[in-house]
Amino acid sequence: MPDRTEGQREGAAPVPRVRLRHFSRSLPMLLLRARESVMKHFRNALRMHDITEQQWRILRALMTVREIEVTELARATFLLGPSLSRILRDLEARQLIERHPDENDLRRARISISTAGMELIEKVSPHSEEIYGEITRAFGVERMRELQKLLEDLETVMADIQLPLSGGEAQPGDDGNE
Repeated sequence: MPDRTEGQREGAAPVPRVRLRHFSRSLPMLLLRARESVMKHFRNALRMHDITEQQWRILRALMTVREIEVTELARATFLLGPSLSRILRDLEARQLIERHPDENDLRRARISISTAGMELIEKVSPHSEEIYGEITRAFGVERMRELQKLLEDLETVMADIQLPLSGGEAQPGDDGNE
C-alpha cells in the first residue's frame, strides 16, 4: 500500500505539500489576534453605553471633521456601503448624527455628529482613555509609540507595493476583520 500524506483519505488523490509559514505566524492572523485582544476591552466599555464598535468608529471619525460625505465616511471607517447605511440610520434614529443634503449634489448626503453624539463621546471617552492608559502601562510607552509607528509604516508600504495577485484596491470589510 502506498504511503499517504497526513490527512489524506484512502483512494483520494495525493495532497500536494505546500510551503507556508505556520498559521499562527501569518501576518493577517497576528494582526487579527492583536486587534481582538485589544477590542475585547473596548467592547465592554461600549456595551455599557449601548453602542457597537462600528457605531463608535463612525462617531470617532465624525469628531475629526465638520461634516463628511457618506462615501468618504465609508472609506475612513472601513465599512461597506450597505452596512454603513444601516448603521447611519440607527445613529440618526438615536439622534447621534445629523444628515444634510450635499449642496453640490442633492443625491448625496453629508453627515455630521450631533450634540447628543458629542455628549455620548464625552461619556465614553473616560472609559476609552482608561483602557488606553492600561494598555500603555502594560505594554510600555515607548513600545506603544513604536508599535503605532510600525503599523503606520506598514500601511504606507502596503499601499505602495504591487503584488502579483493584487487585483486593485480591496473592499473594506463589514467589521474591519479582514
